[in-house]
Amino acid sequence: MISQQQTQKQQLKILPQQIQLLNLYFLNTMELEQRIKNELDENPFLDATVEEPNDEINEKPSKDTVADFEDWDEHGYDDVPDYKNEYSNFFAAEQCPERPMACYTDFKADAKQQLRLLDMPEEDLALCEYLIDILASNGLMDRPLQEVADDLSFHMKSIVDVDTIKKGLAIVQTLDPVGIGACSIQECLLLQLKNMNSELPNVKNARELVEHHYNDLMHRQFEKIHHALNVNEEELKQVLNLLGSLNFHPVVENATGIEPKNTIIPDFLITRHGDKVLVDLYSSRGGNVFVNQSLYDQLSGQVSQRDRQANQYIKSKLQSAEWFVNAVKQREGTMLSIMKCIVQMQRDYFMDGDIHLLKPMVLRNVSDLTGLDISTISRITSNKYADTHFGLVYLKDLFSEGIADKKGVVISNKVIQSVIEESIAKEDRQHPYTDQQLVNILSSQGYNIARRTVAKYREQMQIPIAQIRAVWA
Repeated sequence: MISQQQTQKQQLKILPQQIQLLNLYFLNTMELEQRIKNELDENPFLDATVEEPNDEINEKPSKDTVADFEDWDEHGYDDVPDYKNEYSNFFAAEQCPERPMACYTDFKADAKQQLRLLDMPEEDLALCEYLIDILASNGLMDRPLQEVADDLSFHMKSIVDVDTIKKGLAIVQTLDPVGIGACSIQECLLLQLKNMNSELPNVKNARELVEHHYNDLMHRQFEKIHHALNVNEEELKQVLNLLGSLNFHPVVENATGIEPKNTIIPDFLITRHGDKVLVDLYSSRGGNVFVNQSLYDQLSGQVSQRDRQANQYIKSKLQSAEWFVNAVKQREGTMLSIMKCIVQMQRDYFMDGDIHLLKPMVLRNVSDLTGLDISTISRITSNKYADTHFGLVYLKDLFSEGIADKKGVVISNKVIQSVIEESIAKEDRQHPYTDQQLVNILSSQGYNIARRTVAKYREQMQIPIAQIRAVWA
């Protein structure tokens, strides 16, 4: 039987331009510059002002720029080392190194080179290279895979699920150094053990311990480990010594080479003037990008009204240029309002730069004060840095949950983690602090924290328990 019904429901939809604006919010300074460059190349009605450097025409040449005539004998036998002639192309005369610099190979570049030797599709290659780029300096994947999938979805403008990230990460973990791409210390140790001879008893027991009884090891359940592995004290000691010979992180700091600087271009400039903290954009492009209206008037006058395709192309490009200019300005205005709100909430921290002055703050707090959506604040604060008088600050590190101390004052968990890290750094390596001793240290400083909370923060900072730190001291 045919029937007809009328229903009314609310449905939330997002426009394509809103998605593009959210993608624009997520970009940092360098990525925005590249996006503007791409838009300038694709849209003829979009233009930007170029700041020309101020060259001094009447500048007198220095002694380094004046070269006297010298014949081949003088040039070929001047007793100047070859490396100094090479460095003269990159360094000023007064900054030229006195000795050759040791070659340093970045582990990410080396891993990408290994990837290109594999026979794999271009999509998988691009995914693996992206995962390598976002690895921490120690070679671990220290970001949640769901967050990586969301970020990659914004970059590729298509949905990328966690399973796809796991498949790409599995390929990365087959590369050298062993353990690269591991998501935790446990996985890093396990990847190293899988690369050893599994027929050896110590390797077999160590792999069993890390894979199935790692939680017991972290909680010092040695009696339980004895029965589970069916080993005596001497054999267990050999297993722990084997684990002590492994690396916590796949990439160990190279003390012999010169590590290239990772240049970070900040997005915000925060300065202190007396009792005031001023916030400004490090590089503003809203006033430099504009619509070339004269070109539009010229082309619209030349194109015939009968040519609908040409007219439609001109109008669409003009609308796209106007939207992009407004979007860049809106992005900068939103960034300033959010950053000013953060500085207002964390004024004491930005005045002195002391991590102990950091207050608990979540995205909801900023959303309530600014009236903006949480997703907008999350994208504005992701992948961005602020340049302050005490150094660069990663905006995501400013957000933390709160915990009450003995006086009932709510403090940031970043403060607790900082105290724990400082205490462990000063401990005796042969007799490290247990979690209960760390609780007592925190209590003496006025922080009433439970032992399980200390253990949770220690695990979040990827610091092993006292027994393991003693074995690996």
